[in-house]
Amino acid sequence: MNRLIANGLMFGNLIPVTAPALIERYNRALHHLTGKRTELTDFHIDISGYSPEIGDELDDPLYLNHNGVNRQFILLGTDQKTAPLLNAKFSTSRGIMRQFIEENETQLFALTARDAVAGELVNSVFSVADPQRLMEIRTIRVEADTTTGTVRDAEELGQLTDRFLQEEDAWFDDVLIAQMITIAKRTGDVTRNPVRLKRMEFRQDNFWTAHFGGTYVFRGLEHPAIVTAGDPAPLATLMDHVFDTGARNRIARLLDLNGLVEPIVKARGIDGAAILRQKMDFIVVDAAQEAGMDLTGATRRDIRTLARAHADRLPPEYHTLRRLVAWAEEGGTWPRVSSEDPAYFYTLRAADVADRDLVNMLLAELCPKDVRQLYICHKELFYRLYAGWSETKKSYVADFLAREYAVDKAGARRALFGHEAPMEEPAPPPPPQPQPPREEMIARVGPWGAIPRRR
Repeated sequence: MNRLIANGLMFGNLIPVTAPALIERYNRALHHLTGKRTELTDFHIDISGYSPEIGDELDDPLYLNHNGVNRQFILLGTDQKTAPLLNAKFSTSRGIMRQFIEENETQLFALTARDAVAGELVNSVFSVADPQRLMEIRTIRVEADTTTGTVRDAEELGQLTDRFLQEEDAWFDDVLIAQMITIAKRTGDVTRNPVRLKRMEFRQDNFWTAHFGGTYVFRGLEHPAIVTAGDPAPLATLMDHVFDTGARNRIARLLDLNGLVEPIVKARGIDGAAILRQKMDFIVVDAAQEAGMDLTGATRRDIRTLARAHADRLPPEYHTLRRLVAWAEEGGTWPRVSSEDPAYFYTLRAADVADRDLVNMLLAELCPKDVRQLYICHKELFYRLYAGWSETKKSYVADFLAREYAVDKAGARRALFGHEAPMEEPAPPPPPQPQPPREEMIARVGPWGAIPRRR
């Protein structure tokens, strides 16, 4: 993985922690959550405060995510919102973390100026060893506070202040006043500088989880189903429709019935033919790897020269995409592509729906030769497959992603998955207002029209 790390494609955008004060705050929060401490003098953290170096030190990559549910987090600053989430067990976790930080950014900025904020993404399930527990995860609630309980104390002080202002004899209640003074020494003046984090809850209807071999739960759709990369048998009782990623026809029907996908060549706002051509190049690279060819330093022209020279050895999905590109660029008969065709899922992308990131993640898993989409939409699977590739493919893919994706991540995502806003119909002209009868108009302004006022 060193090649990926060197190109910023793995562990990129992590937040460095080197200041002794920050390390001490992190240790207080870590001990508060887990009872553990780190002896490292510098390390990096992701959006949740997880550090791969500390994971190695403790020999526990889930030290902030026990059993892979109810992820705990440590915030040392609001800049963590731009960091990735490592070892993700649920596809929704990073989005929840980022939204929590952005919605409470001002408060978190003030709190982390003096202490670390520790918290948890809480649901009612503490283990998913039993598949049925997976379906009990409905709502994720964010709970957070500093290690010294600043938020809790501020809430208590606010309640005591309300009592002091509302109760008739509060001025003579020495115990109440003493309590308020004691807590205010820790929190400051909460009437002028309120310390309160928004209570945030998130519905979790459709999501991916790493549990049970990698499972997509689509239960918030008109036609719900579960798709798993593992054994569907243990999940069979959870829903009427449960199938594995090899059930191509059933997956295609699920995506179509719920309006979750659209053909790339017919999508608005993108160059569909160019996207398909790039997918063809990736398929050639995969075939070259299997043939043991050297792709070191190969350019796009080299890849296409290779494709022409070995066209008869390329897999069927390459030729299907070639026909689609020919239709898009030259016209002619629309090439029908059924779900049985190996290229079928390569021709699709998520429609403009709320769960488009989840749909693109599923499509990436169904199209593993498209290494760009795999890296963007399903990093966990990308890293796992990357470890088994030949050195020549590793080199080509790392160089390609560093050259054509990492330099402009947002632009690449827009070009691949962006959706144009629908064209608005021009607003109709306002209906003509009825004019009063002539006699009524003369009665209002006189026979010579309205007389302007003098200024």
